[in-house]
Amino acid sequence: MADSEIVNDRTPLLERKGSINSIDSCNKAGFRSLENDDMKIKAVIDTESAKYGITNVIDVIGDSDYMPPDVGNGLDNPDFADIVCIFSVAFDTRAGNIIEWYLPNDCNVDGIEFRAMASGSHRVQTDFIYFKRGQLYGLACFENMPVDNACERGARMKSVGVLAVTYTSLHYHMNFLKKQVRQLLENPGSYDEMEAYYETHKGSFPTFSAFSDHFDADNTKLWNNIMPLMKITHPAGCFSQFLNFFSERIFVLWKLALLKKRIIFFSPPPIGVVCYRVYCTISLTAHRMSELGYWCAQPFFYVNIADMDNLDSEKVYVACTTEKIFQSKTNLYDLYVDNQNFISDIPMIQKLMCTSYADRKKYEELCKLQSQMTTCQNGGINSHEENETWFMRYFTNLNDRLFRTLLDVSKSEDKQWTIEHMHTVGLDPVNDRTFIMELVDTYGIDIVAAPDTLCCSP
Repeated sequence: MADSEIVNDRTPLLERKGSINSIDSCNKAGFRSLENDDMKIKAVIDTESAKYGITNVIDVIGDSDYMPPDVGNGLDNPDFADIVCIFSVAFDTRAGNIIEWYLPNDCNVDGIEFRAMASGSHRVQTDFIYFKRGQLYGLACFENMPVDNACERGARMKSVGVLAVTYTSLHYHMNFLKKQVRQLLENPGSYDEMEAYYETHKGSFPTFSAFSDHFDADNTKLWNNIMPLMKITHPAGCFSQFLNFFSERIFVLWKLALLKKRIIFFSPPPIGVVCYRVYCTISLTAHRMSELGYWCAQPFFYVNIADMDNLDSEKVYVACTTEKIFQSKTNLYDLYVDNQNFISDIPMIQKLMCTSYADRKKYEELCKLQSQMTTCQNGGINSHEENETWFMRYFTNLNDRLFRTLLDVSKSEDKQWTIEHMHTVGLDPVNDRTFIMELVDTYGIDIVAAPDTLCCSP
């Protein structure tokens, strides 16, 4: 990859362009039906796979849950009445990070001041942070404004954020939070708009102990009843950014996420784009195989040294940090990703960190899909800024094909997993053998590796 093609932490995320009306018109006139999108995805994969004698990697299945997300800002949309708490955090030159205001008044916000303002934020002008607080998820927007004030040492820093039961709709509050943090910097103590926003968007508070870091059995059942309601939505441009940044190594993350490994991303501030890497990595595990049950890795998003004890008790998670000390805490993670550098002390994971021939072919397929899905059918507006469902659908169907084939083989008389099966699910018969053996062990799928899987790929 040429240096000019490398996306770094200063590469801005894609912004939504045009007015809401122009985007709405694109949705009405430009977005193809799911069936048409499916045919295009299938055509690309068929063409590429046929060149190499590989059975289709994906069976694209229409699904009403995979509709383009609403691209409005959520300000007047009742679907985003999901806020549990709204708050403002400030940096005080004597006391450090402090909580200066929040609603509702009886909300437990202890520790939120260190999650909503990342370590090292004083080095950047603006940032945004996704984080986990107990069993709730938060989004905060940070800004550092120069001031001619000796008491504040020439800088005023604040974060304005919200807490919600799920993380998938938090990005709809981004525009308000960005505007509000600027207003609070210019007019400290002015919380009227935040109070009004909370009243408009407040949701039903969960009946379980949402601020606890651990669940009992009853709370877990309540939480599982909520999780299936989460729709697949995403911040504009995050999947394309993720794909461009990691290129073919996205399939290393795919394998390790499916294997339920502990993954932590490191980067100096700004941390917002790195939070999106957590978001996207979690999305790589999506599937519709009810026989395997619902499962999703815990997205911790931003963590700092105060979270180390909590992470040590987690068996699987995906997180990000601005604190380099995490790299030396090898007991806390299976894979440490320092920008584009993958690090692990575990021999099995070191094997999986090398991309295979099949990974490169799948990456080429994704790039072709990205190219074909970036323009609305009519109007010529870049659709990946409003609709990247092709990315989610690709990995959902990739996982469906993989698990469906594994389960079918496990139900067969001889349970023999062969080279043909490896080709069918888009894996390299030689280099991906470790992955498939680890995968069946992780999910308790009963198959037997046939002798031909030990042979070289034709």
